[in-house]
Amino acid sequence: MTPFFSSRFPSGFVLVALIVLAFLAMFLVIPVGTVFYSAFVNADGSFTLGHFGAFFHQTLLKESFFNSLYVALAATFFSSIIAVPLAYLTIRFRFRGALIIQTLGVLPLIMPPFVGAVAMQLIFGRAGSVNLLLDEWFGVTLPLMDGLNGIIFVESLHYFPFILMNLTVALRNIDGAMEEAAVNLGAKGWRLFRRVIFPLALPGYVAGASLVFVKVFDDLGTPLVLGITNMLAPQAYLRITQVGIDDPLGYVISVIMIGFSILALWLSARMLKGKDYSTLQKGGSSLQQRALNKTQTVLAYGWIAMVLLLVLSPHLGVLLLSLATVWSYAPLPDGYTLAHYSAVFQESQGMISNTLLYCGLAAGIDVILGTAIAYLMLRTKLPGRQWLDWISSAALAVPGIVLAIGFMRTFRGVDLPGTQIGLTTTWVLIMIAYSVRRLPYALRSCVAALQQINLSLEEAAASVGANRFSTIRRVVIPLMAGGMLAGFVTSFITAAVELSATIMLVTRDSDAPMSYGIYLYMQSASGRGPGAALGVLAVVAVAAGTYASHVIVERASARQRPSPASQETT
Repeated sequence: MTPFFSSRFPSGFVLVALIVLAFLAMFLVIPVGTVFYSAFVNADGSFTLGHFGAFFHQTLLKESFFNSLYVALAATFFSSIIAVPLAYLTIRFRFRGALIIQTLGVLPLIMPPFVGAVAMQLIFGRAGSVNLLLDEWFGVTLPLMDGLNGIIFVESLHYFPFILMNLTVALRNIDGAMEEAAVNLGAKGWRLFRRVIFPLALPGYVAGASLVFVKVFDDLGTPLVLGITNMLAPQAYLRITQVGIDDPLGYVISVIMIGFSILALWLSARMLKGKDYSTLQKGGSSLQQRALNKTQTVLAYGWIAMVLLLVLSPHLGVLLLSLATVWSYAPLPDGYTLAHYSAVFQESQGMISNTLLYCGLAAGIDVILGTAIAYLMLRTKLPGRQWLDWISSAALAVPGIVLAIGFMRTFRGVDLPGTQIGLTTTWVLIMIAYSVRRLPYALRSCVAALQQINLSLEEAAASVGANRFSTIRRVVIPLMAGGMLAGFVTSFITAAVELSATIMLVTRDSDAPMSYGIYLYMQSASGRGPGAALGVLAVVAVAAGTYASHVIVERASARQRPSPASQETT
Protein backbone atom coordinates (compact mmCIF):
# COMPACT_ATOMS: atom_id res chain seq x y z
CA MET A 1 0.00 0.00 0.00
CA THR A 2 1.46 3.36 -0.95
CA PRO A 3 1.94 6.15 1.61
CA PHE A 4 -0.74 8.11 -0.23
CA PHE A 5 -3.31 5.66 1.12
CA SER A 6 -2.31 6.10 4.72
CA SER A 7 -4.28 4.06 7.23
CA ARG A 8 -4.70 7.19 9.33
CA PHE A 9 -7.89 9.21 8.94
CA PRO A 10 -7.07 12.91 8.49
CA SER A 11 -9.39 15.04 10.60
CA GLY A 12 -10.37 17.05 7.53
CA PHE A 13 -11.78 13.96 5.78
CA VAL A 14 -13.58 12.88 8.93
CA LEU A 15 -15.16 16.35 9.14
CA VAL A 16 -16.21 16.24 5.48
CA ALA A 17 -17.72 12.77 5.95
CA LEU A 18 -19.64 13.99 9.00
CA ILE A 19 -20.98 17.03 7.13
CA VAL A 20 -22.14 14.87 4.20
CA LEU A 21 -23.69 12.35 6.56
CA ALA A 22 -25.44 15.12 8.50
CA PHE A 23 -26.94 16.51 5.28
CA LEU A 24 -28.17 13.09 4.17
CA ALA A 25 -29.53 12.30 7.63
CA MET A 26 -31.33 15.62 8.02
CA PHE A 27 -32.84 15.86 4.55
CA LEU A 28 -33.30 12.23 3.49
CA VAL A 29 -33.06 9.66 6.29
CA ILE A 30 -34.99 11.57 8.97
CA PRO A 31 -37.81 12.84 6.69
CA VAL A 32 -38.35 9.38 5.17
CA GLY A 33 -38.06 7.82 8.62
CA THR A 34 -40.65 10.28 9.88
CA VAL A 35 -43.03 9.14 7.14
CA PHE A 36 -42.59 5.51 8.20
CA TYR A 37 -42.91 6.38 11.88
CA SER A 38 -46.13 8.33 11.31
CA ALA A 39 -47.66 5.40 9.42
CA PHE A 40 -47.13 3.00 12.34
CA VAL A 41 -48.08 5.06 15.41
CA ASN A 42 -51.27 6.35 16.98
CA ALA A 43 -51.81 9.94 18.09
CA ASP A 44 -50.41 9.02 21.54
CA GLY A 45 -47.25 7.54 20.02
CA SER A 46 -48.14 3.86 20.53
CA PHE A 47 -47.36 1.33 17.81
CA THR A 48 -50.22 0.22 15.57
CA LEU A 49 -51.01 -1.50 12.31
CA GLY A 50 -54.51 -0.10 12.35
CA HIS A 51 -53.75 2.62 9.82
CA PHE A 52 -52.94 -0.03 7.21
CA GLY A 53 -56.15 -1.85 8.11
CA ALA A 54 -58.06 1.41 7.63
CA PHE A 55 -56.37 1.86 4.27
CA PHE A 56 -57.55 -1.50 2.94
CA HIS A 57 -61.04 -0.98 4.35
CA GLN A 58 -61.62 2.17 2.31
CA THR A 59 -62.94 1.40 -1.16
CA LEU A 60 -61.38 4.50 -2.74
CA LEU A 61 -57.92 3.76 -1.39
CA LYS A 62 -58.05 0.08 -2.37
CA GLU A 63 -59.18 1.14 -5.84
CA SER A 64 -56.33 3.67 -5.99
CA PHE A 65 -53.80 1.00 -5.04
CA PHE A 66 -54.93 -1.43 -7.73
CA ASN A 67 -55.25 1.38 -10.29
CA SER A 68 -51.65 2.46 -9.66
CA LEU A 69 -50.44 -1.12 -9.91
CA TYR A 70 -52.46 -1.70 -13.08
CA VAL A 71 -51.26 1.52 -14.73
CA ALA A 72 -47.60 0.81 -13.87
CA LEU A 73 -47.76 -2.76 -15.20
CA ALA A 74 -49.70 -1.77 -18.32
CA ALA A 75 -47.35 1.14 -19.09
CA THR A 76 -44.36 -1.20 -18.67
CA PHE A 77 -46.00 -3.70 -21.05
CA PHE A 78 -46.79 -1.15 -23.76
CA SER A 79 -43.40 0.52 -23.34
CA SER A 80 -41.89 -2.90 -24.02
CA ILE A 81 -44.02 -3.37 -27.13
CA ILE A 82 -42.67 -0.07 -28.46
CA ALA A 83 -39.05 -0.36 -27.33
CA VAL A 84 -38.15 -4.02 -27.94
CA PRO A 85 -38.89 -4.10 -31.71
CA LEU A 86 -37.31 -0.66 -32.15
CA ALA A 87 -34.10 -1.70 -30.39
CA TYR A 88 -33.93 -5.03 -32.22
CA LEU A 89 -34.54 -3.51 -35.65
CA THR A 90 -31.92 -0.79 -35.28
CA ILE A 91 -29.26 -3.17 -33.92
CA ARG A 92 -30.02 -6.37 -35.81
CA PHE A 93 -30.68 -5.09 -39.33
CA ARG A 94 -28.88 -2.74 -41.67
CA PHE A 95 -30.87 0.16 -43.07
CA ARG A 96 -30.56 3.91 -43.44
CA GLY A 97 -31.28 6.27 -40.58
CA ALA A 98 -30.73 3.83 -37.71
CA LEU A 99 -28.75 6.38 -35.66
CA ILE A 100 -31.32 9.12 -36.26
CA ILE A 101 -34.10 6.75 -35.25
CA GLN A 102 -32.33 5.85 -32.00
CA THR A 103 -31.77 9.56 -31.27
CA LEU A 104 -35.39 10.49 -31.93
CA GLY A 105 -36.47 7.55 -29.79
CA VAL A 106 -34.91 9.19 -26.71
CA LEU A 107 -36.62 12.56 -27.26
CA PRO A 108 -39.60 11.85 -24.95
CA LEU A 109 -37.30 11.94 -21.92
CA ILE A 110 -36.63 15.66 -22.39
CA MET A 111 -40.34 16.43 -21.93
CA PRO A 112 -42.01 15.68 -18.58
CA PRO A 113 -45.16 13.59 -19.14
CA PHE A 114 -47.43 16.13 -17.46
CA VAL A 115 -46.33 18.83 -19.92
CA GLY A 116 -47.51 16.89 -22.96
CA ALA A 117 -50.59 15.34 -21.32
CA VAL A 118 -52.97 18.19 -22.25
CA ALA A 119 -51.58 18.35 -25.79
CA MET A 120 -52.10 14.59 -26.08
CA GLN A 121 -55.75 15.12 -25.16
CA LEU A 122 -56.08 17.63 -27.99
CA ILE A 123 -54.55 15.15 -30.44
CA PHE A 124 -55.86 11.77 -29.22
CA GLY A 125 -58.78 12.68 -26.91
CA ARG A 126 -62.47 12.11 -27.62
CA ALA A 127 -62.65 15.45 -29.45
CA GLY A 128 -59.00 15.40 -30.50
CA SER A 129 -57.52 15.67 -33.96
CA VAL A 130 -57.15 11.92 -34.56
CA ASN A 131 -60.64 10.96 -33.40
CA LEU A 132 -62.27 13.82 -35.28
CA LEU A 133 -60.66 12.61 -38.50
CA LEU A 134 -61.43 8.93 -37.77
CA ASP A 135 -65.05 9.77 -37.01
CA GLU A 136 -65.37 11.84 -40.18
CA TRP A 137 -63.72 9.27 -42.44
CA PHE A 138 -64.68 5.91 -40.89
CA GLY A 139 -67.29 6.66 -38.22
CA VAL A 140 -65.15 5.25 -35.37
CA THR A 141 -63.21 6.71 -32.43
CA LEU A 142 -60.41 5.36 -30.24
CA PRO A 143 -60.63 5.71 -26.41
CA LEU A 144 -56.89 6.31 -26.08
CA MET A 145 -57.18 9.16 -23.57
CA ASP A 146 -60.20 7.99 -21.56
CA GLY A 147 -59.58 7.58 -17.83
CA LEU A 148 -56.67 5.33 -16.91
CA ASN A 149 -56.07 4.62 -20.61
CA GLY A 150 -54.88 8.20 -21.04
CA ILE A 151 -52.31 7.87 -18.26
CA ILE A 152 -51.06 4.54 -19.63
CA PHE A 153 -50.81 6.01 -23.13
CA VAL A 154 -48.94 9.15 -22.04
CA GLU A 155 -46.60 7.31 -19.65
CA SER A 156 -45.81 4.55 -22.17
CA LEU A 157 -44.77 7.09 -24.80
CA HIS A 158 -42.72 9.03 -22.28
CA TYR A 159 -40.84 6.27 -20.46
CA PHE A 160 -40.21 3.62 -23.14
CA PRO A 161 -36.75 5.15 -23.89
CA PHE A 162 -35.53 3.67 -20.57
CA ILE A 163 -36.06 0.20 -22.06
CA LEU A 164 -34.82 1.28 -25.50
CA MET A 165 -31.51 2.66 -24.21
CA ASN A 166 -30.71 -0.24 -21.87
CA LEU A 167 -31.77 -2.92 -24.36
CA THR A 168 -29.81 -1.31 -27.21
CA VAL A 169 -26.61 -1.44 -25.15
CA ALA A 170 -27.30 -5.04 -24.12
CA LEU A 171 -27.92 -6.14 -27.72
CA ARG A 172 -24.68 -4.50 -28.87
CA ASN A 173 -22.73 -6.48 -26.27
CA ILE A 174 -23.93 -9.92 -27.42
CA ASP A 175 -21.20 -12.02 -29.00
CA GLY A 176 -22.05 -12.73 -32.64
CA ALA A 177 -20.44 -16.17 -32.34
CA MET A 178 -23.29 -17.30 -30.09
CA GLU A 179 -25.82 -16.31 -32.73
CA GLU A 180 -23.84 -18.15 -35.40
CA ALA A 181 -23.75 -21.28 -33.23
CA ALA A 182 -27.53 -21.11 -32.74
CA VAL A 183 -28.09 -20.67 -36.48
CA ASN A 184 -25.87 -23.67 -37.22
CA LEU A 185 -28.07 -25.72 -34.88
CA GLY A 186 -31.20 -24.72 -36.79
CA ALA A 187 -32.51 -21.71 -34.86
CA LYS A 188 -33.74 -18.87 -37.00
CA GLY A 189 -36.28 -16.06 -37.09
CA TRP A 190 -38.59 -15.73 -34.08
CA ARG A 191 -37.12 -18.84 -32.41
CA LEU A 192 -33.61 -17.40 -32.61
CA PHE A 193 -34.77 -14.16 -31.05
CA ARG A 194 -36.85 -15.85 -28.32
CA ARG A 195 -34.37 -18.58 -27.35
CA VAL A 196 -30.99 -16.89 -27.82
CA ILE A 197 -30.84 -13.16 -28.51
CA PHE A 198 -33.45 -11.79 -26.11
CA PRO A 199 -32.39 -14.00 -23.16
CA LEU A 200 -28.80 -12.77 -23.56
CA ALA A 201 -30.04 -9.16 -23.57
CA LEU A 202 -32.40 -9.74 -20.62
CA PRO A 203 -30.32 -7.74 -18.07
CA GLY A 204 -30.71 -4.60 -20.18
CA TYR A 205 -34.43 -5.15 -20.64
CA VAL A 206 -35.05 -5.82 -16.94
CA ALA A 207 -33.09 -2.71 -15.92
CA GLY A 208 -35.16 -0.53 -18.24
CA ALA A 209 -38.50 -2.15 -17.39
CA SER A 210 -37.97 -1.78 -13.64
CA LEU A 211 -37.24 1.92 -14.10
CA VAL A 212 -40.42 2.35 -16.14
CA PHE A 213 -42.50 0.62 -13.46
CA VAL A 214 -41.07 2.74 -10.63
CA LYS A 215 -41.42 6.02 -12.53
CA VAL A 216 -45.02 5.35 -13.54
CA PHE A 217 -46.07 4.00 -10.14
CA ASP A 218 -44.76 7.14 -8.39
CA ASP A 219 -45.87 9.76 -10.93
CA LEU A 220 -48.11 12.53 -9.63
CA GLY A 221 -48.18 15.18 -12.36
CA THR A 222 -49.76 13.22 -15.21
CA PRO A 223 -52.79 11.92 -13.25
CA LEU A 224 -53.46 15.38 -11.81
CA VAL A 225 -53.19 17.12 -15.18
CA LEU A 226 -55.55 14.54 -16.71
CA GLY A 227 -57.99 14.87 -13.81
CA ILE A 228 -57.48 11.34 -12.44
CA THR A 229 -57.35 11.18 -8.63
CA ASN A 230 -58.11 7.52 -7.87
CA MET A 231 -54.44 6.53 -7.83
CA LEU A 232 -51.94 6.38 -4.97
CA ALA A 233 -49.83 9.46 -5.69
CA PRO A 234 -52.82 11.80 -6.19
CA GLN A 235 -54.48 10.33 -3.08
CA ALA A 236 -51.36 10.97 -0.99
CA TYR A 237 -51.33 14.56 -2.26
CA LEU A 238 -55.07 15.06 -1.57
CA ARG A 239 -54.96 13.45 1.88
CA ILE A 240 -52.14 15.71 3.06
CA THR A 241 -53.38 18.92 1.44
CA GLN A 242 -57.09 18.52 2.20
CA VAL A 243 -57.34 16.38 5.33
CA GLY A 244 -54.14 17.67 6.92
CA ILE A 245 -50.52 16.92 7.68
CA ASP A 246 -51.56 14.73 10.64
CA ASP A 247 -53.70 12.37 8.54
CA PRO A 248 -52.12 8.91 9.04
CA LEU A 249 -53.49 7.52 5.77
CA GLY A 250 -51.33 9.95 3.79
CA TYR A 251 -48.28 8.37 5.41
CA VAL A 252 -49.58 4.85 4.82
CA ILE A 253 -49.91 5.62 1.12
CA SER A 254 -46.36 7.01 1.14
CA VAL A 255 -44.97 3.88 2.78
CA ILE A 256 -46.76 1.66 0.23
CA MET A 257 -45.30 3.73 -2.63
CA ILE A 258 -41.76 3.43 -1.26
CA GLY A 259 -42.29 -0.27 -0.59
CA PHE A 260 -43.37 -1.02 -4.14
CA SER A 261 -40.52 1.04 -5.61
CA ILE A 262 -38.01 -0.95 -3.58
CA LEU A 263 -39.84 -4.21 -4.38
CA ALA A 264 -39.67 -3.54 -8.12
CA LEU A 265 -35.93 -2.85 -7.97
CA TRP A 266 -35.35 -5.91 -5.76
CA LEU A 267 -37.36 -8.20 -8.04
CA SER A 268 -35.42 -6.98 -11.06
CA ALA A 269 -32.17 -7.92 -9.32
CA ARG A 270 -33.61 -11.20 -8.01
CA MET A 271 -34.82 -12.18 -11.47
CA LEU A 272 -31.26 -12.16 -12.79
CA LYS A 273 -29.57 -13.63 -9.72
CA GLY A 274 -27.73 -16.90 -10.24
CA LYS A 275 -27.82 -16.68 -14.04
CA ASP A 276 -24.87 -16.08 -16.34
CA TYR A 277 -25.43 -13.58 -19.17
CA SER A 278 -21.78 -13.02 -20.01
CA THR A 279 -20.52 -13.43 -23.57
CA LEU A 280 -17.18 -13.38 -25.31
CA GLN A 281 -17.85 -10.12 -27.13
CA LYS A 282 -14.39 -8.71 -26.47
CA GLY A 283 -12.09 -10.24 -28.97
CA GLY A 284 -15.04 -11.41 -31.03
CA SER A 285 -17.74 -9.56 -32.90
CA SER A 286 -21.18 -8.26 -32.03
CA LEU A 287 -24.42 -9.32 -33.69
CA GLN A 288 -23.99 -9.31 -37.45
CA GLN A 289 -26.28 -6.81 -39.11
CA ARG A 290 -28.31 -8.26 -41.94
CA ALA A 291 -29.90 -6.58 -44.92
CA LEU A 292 -33.69 -6.41 -45.16
CA ASN A 293 -35.56 -7.63 -48.21
CA LYS A 294 -38.20 -5.38 -49.77
CA THR A 295 -41.12 -6.72 -47.72
CA GLN A 296 -39.16 -6.54 -44.48
CA THR A 297 -38.01 -3.02 -45.34
CA VAL A 298 -41.59 -1.83 -45.85
CA LEU A 299 -42.74 -3.44 -42.60
CA ALA A 300 -39.75 -2.14 -40.62
CA TYR A 301 -40.04 1.43 -41.86
CA GLY A 302 -43.81 1.32 -41.39
CA TRP A 303 -43.42 0.30 -37.74
CA ILE A 304 -40.68 2.85 -37.12
CA ALA A 305 -42.67 5.64 -38.76
CA MET A 306 -45.70 4.85 -36.59
CA VAL A 307 -43.58 4.81 -33.43
CA LEU A 308 -41.84 8.09 -34.26
CA LEU A 309 -45.16 9.77 -35.06
CA LEU A 310 -46.40 8.77 -31.61
CA VAL A 311 -43.11 9.74 -29.98
CA LEU A 312 -43.09 13.21 -31.51
CA SER A 313 -46.83 13.87 -31.08
CA PRO A 314 -46.52 15.33 -27.54
CA HIS A 315 -43.77 17.72 -28.68
CA LEU A 316 -45.75 18.74 -31.76
CA GLY A 317 -48.94 19.10 -29.72
CA VAL A 318 -47.32 21.34 -27.09
CA LEU A 319 -45.73 23.50 -29.79
CA LEU A 320 -49.03 23.91 -31.65
CA LEU A 321 -50.89 24.64 -28.43
CA SER A 322 -48.34 27.28 -27.47
CA LEU A 323 -48.94 29.03 -30.82
CA ALA A 324 -52.71 28.47 -31.12
CA THR A 325 -55.27 31.24 -30.82
CA VAL A 326 -58.08 28.70 -30.39
CA TRP A 327 -57.80 24.91 -30.61
CA SER A 328 -61.01 23.12 -29.75
CA TYR A 329 -63.07 20.50 -31.62
CA ALA A 330 -60.83 20.89 -34.66
CA PRO A 331 -57.95 18.83 -36.08
CA LEU A 332 -55.67 21.91 -36.06
CA PRO A 333 -55.71 25.30 -34.33
CA ASP A 334 -57.96 27.99 -35.81
CA GLY A 335 -55.07 30.47 -35.91
CA TYR A 336 -51.58 31.10 -34.64
CA THR A 337 -50.07 33.76 -32.38
CA LEU A 338 -47.01 34.55 -30.26
CA ALA A 339 -49.16 36.19 -27.59
CA HIS A 340 -48.80 33.22 -25.23
CA TYR A 341 -45.03 33.58 -25.20
CA SER A 342 -45.38 37.32 -24.61
CA ALA A 343 -47.74 36.62 -21.71
CA VAL A 344 -45.33 34.10 -20.21
CA PHE A 345 -42.41 36.53 -20.30
CA GLN A 346 -44.57 39.25 -18.75
CA GLU A 347 -46.35 37.18 -16.11
CA SER A 348 -43.94 34.36 -15.38
CA GLN A 349 -40.51 35.97 -15.27
CA GLY A 350 -40.44 35.16 -11.57
CA MET A 351 -41.07 31.47 -12.28
CA ILE A 352 -38.24 31.36 -14.80
CA SER A 353 -35.81 33.12 -12.45
CA ASN A 354 -36.95 30.91 -9.55
CA THR A 355 -36.23 27.81 -11.62
CA LEU A 356 -32.75 29.04 -12.46
CA LEU A 357 -32.10 29.88 -8.79
CA TYR A 358 -33.44 26.68 -7.22
CA CYS A 359 -32.01 24.32 -9.81
CA GLY A 360 -28.66 26.12 -9.94
CA LEU A 361 -28.23 25.96 -6.15
CA ALA A 362 -29.46 22.36 -6.00
CA ALA A 363 -27.11 21.25 -8.78
CA GLY A 364 -24.22 23.07 -7.11
CA ILE A 365 -24.90 21.29 -3.81
CA ASP A 366 -25.13 17.97 -5.66
CA VAL A 367 -21.77 18.45 -7.33
CA ILE A 368 -20.10 19.40 -4.04
CA LEU A 369 -21.63 16.43 -2.22
CA GLY A 370 -21.04 14.10 -5.17
CA THR A 371 -17.37 15.07 -5.39
CA ALA A 372 -16.90 14.68 -1.64
CA ILE A 373 -18.61 11.28 -1.53
CA ALA A 374 -16.71 10.04 -4.59
CA TYR A 375 -13.36 11.05 -3.08
CA LEU A 376 -14.16 9.54 0.32
CA MET A 377 -15.22 6.30 -1.36
CA LEU A 378 -12.34 5.90 -3.81
CA ARG A 379 -9.40 7.66 -2.17
CA THR A 380 -9.74 7.06 1.57
CA LYS A 381 -10.14 4.10 3.90
CA LEU A 382 -12.64 5.69 6.24
CA PRO A 383 -14.84 3.01 7.83
CA GLY A 384 -18.41 3.00 6.59
CA ARG A 385 -17.64 5.26 3.62
CA GLN A 386 -19.66 2.99 1.30
CA TRP A 387 -22.76 3.87 3.29
CA LEU A 388 -22.58 7.42 1.94
CA ASP A 389 -23.04 6.05 -1.57
CA TRP A 390 -25.85 3.70 -0.54
CA ILE A 391 -27.78 6.36 1.35
CA SER A 392 -27.39 8.88 -1.49
CA SER A 393 -28.51 6.37 -4.10
CA ALA A 394 -31.54 5.42 -1.98
CA ALA A 395 -33.12 8.73 -3.04
CA LEU A 396 -33.94 7.04 -6.37
CA ALA A 397 -36.48 4.82 -4.60
CA VAL A 398 -38.15 7.70 -2.73
CA PRO A 399 -41.00 9.35 -4.70
CA GLY A 400 -40.86 13.14 -4.76
CA ILE A 401 -44.24 13.49 -3.07
CA VAL A 402 -43.12 11.20 -0.22
CA LEU A 403 -39.97 13.25 0.35
CA ALA A 404 -42.04 16.44 0.34
CA ILE A 405 -44.49 14.98 2.88
CA GLY A 406 -41.54 13.97 5.05
CA PHE A 407 -40.17 17.52 4.86
CA MET A 408 -43.51 19.03 5.86
CA ARG A 409 -43.84 16.69 8.83
CA THR A 410 -40.21 16.87 9.99
CA PHE A 411 -39.70 20.64 9.69
CA ARG A 412 -43.14 21.74 10.83
CA GLY A 413 -42.62 24.54 13.35
CA VAL A 414 -38.91 24.89 12.54
CA ASP A 415 -37.78 28.45 11.74
CA LEU A 416 -34.90 29.62 9.58
CA PRO A 417 -31.88 30.36 11.80
CA GLY A 418 -32.02 33.89 13.18
CA THR A 419 -35.56 34.53 11.93
CA GLN A 420 -39.16 33.80 12.84
CA ILE A 421 -39.91 32.57 9.32
CA GLY A 422 -41.06 28.95 9.15
CA LEU A 423 -38.79 26.74 7.07
CA THR A 424 -41.77 25.03 5.42
CA THR A 425 -43.06 28.38 4.12
CA THR A 426 -39.87 29.26 2.22
CA TRP A 427 -38.36 28.23 -1.08
CA VAL A 428 -35.34 26.75 0.71
CA LEU A 429 -37.03 23.37 1.16
CA ILE A 430 -37.94 23.29 -2.55
CA MET A 431 -34.30 23.75 -3.45
CA ILE A 432 -33.15 21.13 -0.92
CA ALA A 433 -35.76 18.65 -2.20
CA TYR A 434 -34.38 19.12 -5.72
CA SER A 435 -30.87 18.54 -4.41
CA VAL A 436 -31.75 15.34 -2.54
CA ARG A 437 -33.79 13.93 -5.43
CA ARG A 438 -31.05 14.56 -8.04
CA LEU A 439 -27.97 13.76 -5.94
CA PRO A 440 -27.64 10.19 -7.34
CA TYR A 441 -27.21 11.58 -10.88
CA ALA A 442 -24.42 13.98 -9.92
CA LEU A 443 -22.79 11.34 -7.71
CA ARG A 444 -22.55 8.83 -10.56
CA SER A 445 -20.92 11.45 -12.82
CA CYS A 446 -18.40 12.41 -10.13
CA VAL A 447 -17.55 8.78 -9.33
CA ALA A 448 -17.01 8.01 -13.02
CA ALA A 449 -14.79 11.09 -13.41
CA LEU A 450 -12.62 10.21 -10.39
CA GLN A 451 -12.29 6.58 -11.47
CA GLN A 452 -10.65 7.78 -14.69
CA ILE A 453 -7.92 9.72 -12.82
CA ASN A 454 -4.83 7.61 -12.25
CA LEU A 455 -3.64 7.61 -8.66
CA SER A 456 -0.06 8.15 -9.85
CA LEU A 457 -0.89 11.77 -10.69
CA GLU A 458 -1.84 12.45 -7.07
CA GLU A 459 1.23 10.57 -5.83
CA ALA A 460 3.42 12.68 -8.10
CA ALA A 461 1.99 15.86 -6.58
CA ALA A 462 2.57 14.47 -3.09
CA SER A 463 6.17 13.58 -3.98
CA VAL A 464 7.00 17.22 -4.72
CA GLY A 465 5.61 18.44 -1.39
CA ALA A 466 1.92 19.06 -2.03
CA ASN A 467 -0.31 18.10 0.88
CA ARG A 468 -3.52 16.12 0.44
CA PHE A 469 -5.86 19.09 0.15
CA SER A 470 -3.56 21.00 -2.21
CA THR A 471 -3.46 17.92 -4.42
CA ILE A 472 -7.24 17.76 -4.42
CA ARG A 473 -7.58 21.46 -5.25
CA ARG A 474 -4.87 21.71 -7.90
CA VAL A 475 -4.84 18.23 -9.48
CA VAL A 476 -7.99 16.22 -8.77
CA ILE A 477 -10.65 18.92 -9.14
CA PRO A 478 -9.34 20.25 -12.49
CA LEU A 479 -9.15 16.71 -13.89
CA MET A 480 -12.68 15.96 -12.61
CA ALA A 481 -14.08 19.20 -14.03
CA GLY A 482 -15.72 17.55 -17.04
CA GLY A 483 -17.56 14.95 -14.97
CA MET A 484 -18.51 17.55 -12.37
CA LEU A 485 -19.97 19.83 -15.04
CA ALA A 486 -21.86 16.93 -16.59
CA GLY A 487 -23.25 16.08 -13.15
CA PHE A 488 -24.24 19.71 -12.61
CA VAL A 489 -26.06 19.88 -15.94
CA THR A 490 -27.82 16.54 -15.40
CA SER A 491 -29.02 17.56 -11.93
CA PHE A 492 -30.08 20.99 -13.19
CA ILE A 493 -32.14 19.83 -16.17
CA THR A 494 -33.88 17.01 -14.29
CA ALA A 495 -34.70 19.29 -11.35
CA ALA A 496 -36.14 21.89 -13.73
CA VAL A 497 -39.08 19.61 -14.56
CA GLU A 498 -39.70 18.19 -11.07
CA LEU A 499 -43.38 18.51 -10.12
CA SER A 500 -44.26 15.90 -7.49
CA ALA A 501 -42.15 17.48 -4.72
CA THR A 502 -42.73 21.01 -5.98
CA ILE A 503 -46.52 20.86 -5.86
CA MET A 504 -46.39 19.96 -2.16
CA LEU A 505 -43.75 22.48 -1.06
CA VAL A 506 -44.81 25.67 -2.90
CA THR A 507 -46.75 27.80 -0.43
CA ARG A 508 -47.12 30.99 -2.47
CA ASP A 509 -47.06 31.83 -6.17
CA SER A 510 -44.08 34.17 -5.82
CA ASP A 511 -41.92 31.15 -4.94
CA ALA A 512 -43.22 28.95 -7.76
CA PRO A 513 -40.81 27.52 -10.40
CA MET A 514 -41.69 26.74 -14.01
CA SER A 515 -42.95 23.20 -13.37
CA TYR A 516 -45.52 24.48 -10.88
CA GLY A 517 -46.43 27.32 -13.22
CA ILE A 518 -47.13 24.88 -16.07
CA TYR A 519 -49.38 22.87 -13.76
CA LEU A 520 -51.30 25.99 -12.67
CA TYR A 521 -51.74 27.22 -16.24
CA MET A 522 -53.02 23.84 -17.40
CA GLN A 523 -55.85 23.85 -14.85
CA SER A 524 -57.95 26.16 -17.02
CA ALA A 525 -58.74 26.22 -20.74
CA SER A 526 -57.65 29.87 -21.03
CA GLY A 527 -54.29 29.11 -19.44
CA ARG A 528 -53.35 26.18 -21.64
CA GLY A 529 -51.72 28.37 -24.29
CA PRO A 530 -49.37 30.14 -21.85
CA GLY A 531 -48.83 26.83 -20.04
CA ALA A 532 -47.78 25.19 -23.29
CA ALA A 533 -45.49 28.15 -24.05
CA LEU A 534 -43.87 27.73 -20.64
CA GLY A 535 -43.61 24.00 -21.35
CA VAL A 536 -41.85 24.68 -24.65
CA LEU A 537 -39.35 26.89 -22.83
CA ALA A 538 -38.79 24.13 -20.27
CA VAL A 539 -38.24 21.55 -23.02
CA VAL A 540 -35.81 23.87 -24.82
CA ALA A 541 -33.91 24.38 -21.57
CA VAL A 542 -33.75 20.64 -20.90
CA ALA A 543 -32.74 19.87 -24.50
CA ALA A 544 -30.00 22.51 -24.40
CA GLY A 545 -28.78 21.17 -21.08
CA THR A 546 -28.79 17.60 -22.36
CA TYR A 547 -26.79 18.62 -25.42
CA ALA A 548 -24.38 20.60 -23.26
CA SER A 549 -23.84 17.62 -20.95
CA HIS A 550 -22.99 15.40 -23.95
CA VAL A 551 -20.53 18.00 -25.26
CA ILE A 552 -18.94 18.37 -21.83
CA VAL A 553 -18.53 14.63 -21.37
CA GLU A 554 -17.13 14.18 -24.88
CA ARG A 555 -14.58 16.98 -24.44
CA ALA A 556 -13.56 15.64 -21.04
CA SER A 557 -13.13 12.16 -22.52
CA ALA A 558 -11.10 13.56 -25.42
CA ARG A 559 -8.77 15.39 -23.04
CA GLN A 560 -8.20 12.22 -21.03
CA ARG A 561 -7.49 10.03 -24.06
CA PRO A 562 -3.78 9.75 -24.82
CA SER A 563 -2.53 11.39 -27.98
CA PRO A 564 -1.13 9.25 -30.80
CA ALA A 565 2.33 10.66 -30.09
CA SER A 566 2.23 9.62 -26.45
CA GLN A 567 0.97 6.16 -27.43
CA GLU A 568 3.89 5.76 -29.83
CA THR A 569 6.32 6.91 -27.15
CA THR A 570 4.82 4.43 -24.74
